[in-house]
Amino acid sequence: MREWLPPYRANLKLYGKEFGDYIKALGDDLLISERFAQAFRDEGLRGLEGFHPLEVLRVRRGRRGPKPSSVPRYLIVRPCFGRAAVDLARSHIRGAQPPACEECRHTHFDSIYGFTLEPGTWNGEDIFRPRGQPGVLTVSERFERFVARHGFTNLRLTPTEEYVWDPHAPEPLPTTKEGSA
Repeated sequence: MREWLPPYRANLKLYGKEFGDYIKALGDDLLISERFAQAFRDEGLRGLEGFHPLEVLRVRRGRRGPKPSSVPRYLIVRPCFGRAAVDLARSHIRGAQPPACEECRHTHFDSIYGFTLEPGTWNGEDIFRPRGQPGVLTVSERFERFVARHGFTNLRLTPTEEYVWDPHAPEPLPTTKEGSA
């Protein structure tokens, strides 16, 4: 995947009434509102890198509705690759093969019905990509409380033991339980 280089410019598509504080961009990048970024820094959370301002070139509506009156300022960030490693023995990963590389822990598997991290491998990052699951953003309980406390929008957190990824499963897949952040 190529890295997004400056200048950081993007067109946004608005599906709801208001813009969210968190937007998944292409590749490994995320867009976060200036409000989110300031709170993240103020509370000393760890795991996001970059914090480069984004120039919004154009906003289109994804559904019918009024044009937005204003667009929040966004920053582009990238979650770090953490040292925490997925524990294949205690996780519910079907068809997992032993990793070819102990550093990246990359392995092939058929589906995930919950996962856990190996004890002693997490270095305290609040948002990160764990070794063995680089496509899955993982957050700390501190990050979960941070999101709830500030009321940040456009992100859904699922406990790792409830996380499901199964491309061959019939729809609908199990979802986050009521009351979960």
